[in-house]
Amino acid sequence: MQTNIVDELKQTAEGAEADRILRNCVHCGFCNATCPTYQLLGDELDGPRGRIYQIKDMLEGGEVSRRTQLHLDRCLTCRNCETTCPSGVEYGKLVDIGREMVEQRVNRPWGERLFRGLLRRVLPYPARFGALLRTGQTVRPLLPTGLRAKVPRRQHAGEWPPARHQRRMLVLQGCVQPAMAPRINAAAARVLDRLGISLIAAEGAGCCGAVDQHLGAPADARDRMRANIDAWWPHVAAGAEAIVMTASGCGAIVREYAHHLAQDPDYADKADRIAAMTKDLSEVVAGEDVASLAPAAPPPVAVQTPCTLQHAQGLPRGVNGLLERAGFPLTEVAEAHLCCGSAGTYSILQPELAEQLRDRKLANLEADQPAVIATANIGCLHHLASASQVPVKHWVELLDPAHEGPEA
Repeated sequence: MQTNIVDELKQTAEGAEADRILRNCVHCGFCNATCPTYQLLGDELDGPRGRIYQIKDMLEGGEVSRRTQLHLDRCLTCRNCETTCPSGVEYGKLVDIGREMVEQRVNRPWGERLFRGLLRRVLPYPARFGALLRTGQTVRPLLPTGLRAKVPRRQHAGEWPPARHQRRMLVLQGCVQPAMAPRINAAAARVLDRLGISLIAAEGAGCCGAVDQHLGAPADARDRMRANIDAWWPHVAAGAEAIVMTASGCGAIVREYAHHLAQDPDYADKADRIAAMTKDLSEVVAGEDVASLAPAAPPPVAVQTPCTLQHAQGLPRGVNGLLERAGFPLTEVAEAHLCCGSAGTYSILQPELAEQLRDRKLANLEADQPAVIATANIGCLHHLASASQVPVKHWVELLDPAHEGPEA
């Protein structure tokens, strides 16, 4: 694609990167064929190619308006288009640049600014989010049916094994997961303990930065990245083997810390090391004796592979493979490449589109009558569970010795 980015932007790191990405695009439109919002809305401007043209126009000095903002807001950042693209266009990086520029140039209505600001001041803070969730859980029986489905029941994590093995790995607790589903990381610790690996949660590590990054506040996101690196670094220096992600959304961004901090002379090398050490939990477990984790009577499972796992991290079948090795019969799932509509804060900010995508995904997941739906990301889990007729769990819970069946 030919570009003519204005000089003042082309001189910046973001402008130069956008120029490089844009030049790889050949206008083919293959991306639209797998874009969830294009399939729902049928509008070229709500597909990757149309959004690329809007960002290009903005970089070349064209008009930036609420309409531009709307079409970029509707993007899930599922990165399905990257998997489809024959030219290797790094759309996820480009749309982040575009969103940041739009936030700087277009004033949102005060209600939107307030709501998005509240999300950034609540979701990345476990104590704040946890307190809010506990309040919701207390009054859950009194809530209307639709709202009640969005408030998860309280969950007991169970025992976290002590650090007793020579092999040690770090785990990111995350921001919303400890309150919404504390059993996930505890289950991961128990499963890895059976495999001779101790899982450690480093004090001081918090939100991965994804909430700020995708809401157009990359500077705040980088601050969170630096804080995590500082929390992990002593453990890395002491010989931690890997940094394990139990939420694929967090894994996708931590694996790109080197990209986000490339211009920071104090953190660039450390970020590169952290990114290289980061592994999804499925990668770690798949490298061990999975057969030893097999339950006595594994139920049929429908696997929902999050976009952040299959498109952003390039691990489309990892969970399927390890569950099959552990003896679980897997049901057929059509349109496995499509997003469920969760996409971080997307299901909150774009509920109508998110619910259409959720219902389509659930119809495909439930079609072959599984006993349980397994996923690898807390956002997908909660979004699907809010309307599913089948229990939805993190896949590691199915291998957990404390697991009591699909309804546990």
